[in-house]
Amino acid sequence: MAMEETVETSTEAEAGATETTQLETAEAASTEAVTAEAGTITYPIAPGYRVNVRSGPSTTNKLIKVLPYNTRVPIRCQRRGQKISGPYGTTDIWDSIAPGQYVSDAYVKTGSDGFITVVCAG
Repeated sequence: MAMEETVETSTEAEAGATETTQLETAEAASTEAVTAEAGTITYPIAPGYRVNVRSGPSTTNKLIKVLPYNTRVPIRCQRRGQKISGPYGTTDIWDSIAPGQYVSDAYVKTGSDGFITVVCAG
């Protein structure tokens, strides 16, 4: 983590601003450390889309919820299912974002056209 140089100021208002900036920087670093410790990587859903979460890798599976715009999701595992076309291409890969919750990889920006993690059991 990079150290920041503190600049002393001659007015109380500027000193207060410096303290606030240092506190915000420390809080941001702390948040990054917690995320790194947890090892949770999240991927963005395509901008401008609200994506359906299904109980399995098909549009015939039960709709569990709809993700809001600008959501990021973790990918626990992936499996093959119904072929879907979306903003990131046509694919039969579905991403498990939680136990029993799947979204089509065609709507998740993973940076790959293939599997990026383990295959889901079952």
